[in-house]
Order: sequence, then structure tokens, then C-alpha cells
Amino acid sequence: MLDSYFKIKERGSSVAQEVRGGLVTFFTMAYIVALNPIILAYKQDINQQYLFGGDHPEPAMVAATTALVAGILTILMGSIANYPLALATGLGLNTFVAVGIASKMTWAAAMGLVVLEGLIIIVLVLTGFRVAVFKAVPAQIKIAISVGIGLFIALIGLVDAGFVRKTGPLDGPVPVGLGVKGNLVGWPTIVFVFGLILIIALMVRKIKGAILIGVVLATVVAVVVQKLYKIAPGFTDNGPDKAPTIVDGGWGLNVPNVPTDFVSVPKFDFAGQFDLFGAFTLDNVSLIAAVLLLFTLLLSDFFDTVGTVTAIGHEAGLADKDGNVDNIQKILLVDSVAAAAGGAAGISSNTSYIESAAGVGEGARTGLASIVTGIAFLLTTFLAPLVAIIPYEAATPALIIVGFLMMTQIKKIDWDDLGIGIPAFLTIILMPFTYNISVGIGAGFITHVVIRVVQGRGKEVHPLLLLISGMFMVYFLSSPINNWIG
Repeated sequence: MLDSYFKIKERGSSVAQEVRGGLVTFFTMAYIVALNPIILAYKQDINQQYLFGGDHPEPAMVAATTALVAGILTILMGSIANYPLALATGLGLNTFVAVGIASKMTWAAAMGLVVLEGLIIIVLVLTGFRVAVFKAVPAQIKIAISVGIGLFIALIGLVDAGFVRKTGPLDGPVPVGLGVKGNLVGWPTIVFVFGLILIIALMVRKIKGAILIGVVLATVVAVVVQKLYKIAPGFTDNGPDKAPTIVDGGWGLNVPNVPTDFVSVPKFDFAGQFDLFGAFTLDNVSLIAAVLLLFTLLLSDFFDTVGTVTAIGHEAGLADKDGNVDNIQKILLVDSVAAAAGGAAGISSNTSYIESAAGVGEGARTGLASIVTGIAFLLTTFLAPLVAIIPYEAATPALIIVGFLMMTQIKKIDWDDLGIGIPAFLTIILMPFTYNISVGIGAGFITHVVIRVVQGRGKEVHPLLLLISGMFMVYFLSSPINNWIG
């Protein structure tokens, strides 16, 4: 029955392979359950006002709701779209919502914008517009998007593990560097290096489950190291009123202590607290400003997903020669529902996660892997203390390996055609350099259109690509436009 519904054998997979892939995807993105409360559940704006209005929810509520919504949506993706893609609160989108939107209005109004953005994207999917845009992108630009995301998630892995860090203004002109002032510091970094070398060794030996085995064994080593040396967390929580203090050599997020209680009772009390049109009725936010915030959120969510679906399709071998994938309408519909669902639940927009590529690297090819990931998230609502054992440093080696796997597609790009090569190059480098998928996609689209017009080949550009490139120009120029209109 499973094989018939999910086409497991047809896609060259097995049930065991799907289960492994689903678990690896969960392990590599479970951090969002711990990280989302840090971003959303504390005071963020210049007036030190609580983002959730007068009632400040406990971080545990945010964590439990984050896991619940991620679980439900990921199971929907697997069962409806049969695609190895997991969803959760968008990292980056949640920061933009918390700092860029909620600091200007009530949390209910900010969540209303998120719900409204999701509803608009649902309409765009149902009318066929979102799918049409996806298919209007040239195949080799789609490959460049996939490669760029590969470099991007590799950088995410290196930064999250503390192997690469921001450098201070007195450390020289380079914005990032090796460890702390050019040196690798602390046992957590050693755990990361151990996990990375272990996964590489297992892959070279062609051992099935290499990524999953590496993550689990690295976590075991992390627990032992913590037991022996009592290492501090990577930042000291100074409470909701002050920014955390960075601790060199500490654990990046989760401290791998074995918890005394493995089960906790989840609470979802603040779900449903949103005001759909509240952002458009505020005295301190103009109508045009609210529309620009909505447009920025819409564009980021729209094209982050296009890039993610493209990358997963290429990595899993599920994309055709034009870079299109089966069931794209269903995939984009579930993703669009996720945006609205995240806002309705009060935890920011939910979106497809590029970390799903880690599960694909482990062999996931069908929606069964997503169902496994979703079930793991649902269990996390009760088992949050157990998930907290896995530190960044044990999970992020998977992202480095997947970045390599996605990078191998670069040979399919025609670098001799400048109308493809230059946009591909900008797409690839700007994603990691700006830490933003949409920026890379927008730069690639715009330069592709400009070059084709200069070459006198403007008729080769799909009309929708012209439209989207114009929208990206507005996106890039949103700050001066906002200043111009006051």
C-alpha cells in the first residue's frame, strides 16, 4: 500500500531509506523549535515592548506551537504532494516579522499581515500564477538557484557550528573569519569537526545511513563532552529586557545535557491571536508602509519556496530537463497554506525548509519521508526536553555534506552563454554572501532579462519573468521608495 501510494520503488527508494531520510531532515531542522522562541518570545523593539502585546507568552508555548504546526504541515506535504519536503516557521522570515513588522505594531496586527500574505499566495496558486512563474524560469537558472542554495546551507552549517563567525570592526576588512579571531575555540567545535569527518568517512565507505549515523554519534560525543567538562551555552540569557551575551567556545544553541524529564505537557494558549486587517488601521503606520511590508513579506516567501522546491527536485532527481517537478501545484498549495497557518497560530509564517535536502542526501525521495519528519515534530510537542539534547554542532555537519551534493550540479550550467552564466554566477554567490535566498534569485532574474534585452534576444524572455524582475526591482529599492513617499 505504501509503495503504491508514494511510488517508493518507482523513485528508486525503500521504506527504510525514507524513514532514515525523514529522521535526518528532522534532526537538521529541529533547532527551530528551540530558536523560534528566542526570536519571537522576548522583547524586541526599541521601546522594549512585548511583541505579543500585554500578555507575554512563555517561550515553551512558542516552542510547542512551532512543533505542532510544523508537524501538521509537513505531514500534509508528504500525504498530499508526495514530496520529501518539510515545513516550519521560516528562519529569516520570523526575524523580519519580529523586528521589521511587529516592532511597528501589535503582534496581532503583525500576524494578521502574515495570514493575509498566505491567503494572497493561496489565490496565486489556485489561479495558476505561482506555477506559471515557476515554469517561466529558464532551466539553467533553476540549476543555479539549487547550487546557490547548496552554498548557502553549507555556510549556515559553518556559522551555526561556530566554525565561521562574524569578525569585529577591529579584526580587519573581512566580515567573517575562522572561529574566534582566526582560531577554532572550544569542545563544541571539535564535536562539529568529528561529526563532519565521520559522515565523510561513512559516505566514502558507502555505508547506508551515513548522515543519520553521523548526527546520532556526534550527539553522543557531545553528551559525553558536556558531562566531563560542563561547557557553558554559546550565549548567556540576560532576560527579556537585555540582549544575550555571546560566550566564546560555548554550545551554539542547545546544551547537550541529559534531561531529568523527557516528557512535558504542551500549551497552545496564544494560537489564533491575529487581526487580519489590523496593520492597515494603525495611526503610527501609514497605509503605503503597511502595503510595502506586506509586499516584502510576500516576495520573500514566494521565491524562497521556489528556490527550495527547485533545489530539492534537482537533488532528489525529481526534476525534468526543464527543472520542473511533478505535483508542483500541490506542493505550492501546501506551502501557501503554511504561510497563513503560521500566522493564524501566532508563530510567524511557515515555509518549506531547505534543510530537507539533508534527508534527500540520506535517500529520501517521497512524501513518506515528510510524514516521518512530521510525526517527529508532533512528538516533539511532548518531547521537547529530549530534542534539546541535540546541539547545533552535532546536526550541522549534515548541511555541509548536502551543500557539496548540491554543488555538483554546477557542471550543467552553460558558462559560455553570458545571458545564463552571469545571472547564474550572481544567483550562486549572492545567496550565501547576503544570507538571503530571495536576493540571489532576484539578482539572477534581473541580470538575465537585462542581458537578453541588450543581446537583442528580449523575445526569448518569458513575459512573467519580465513582470517578476520588475517586482524584484521594487523589492530592492523598497527603502528609497519608502523614504520618497514618506
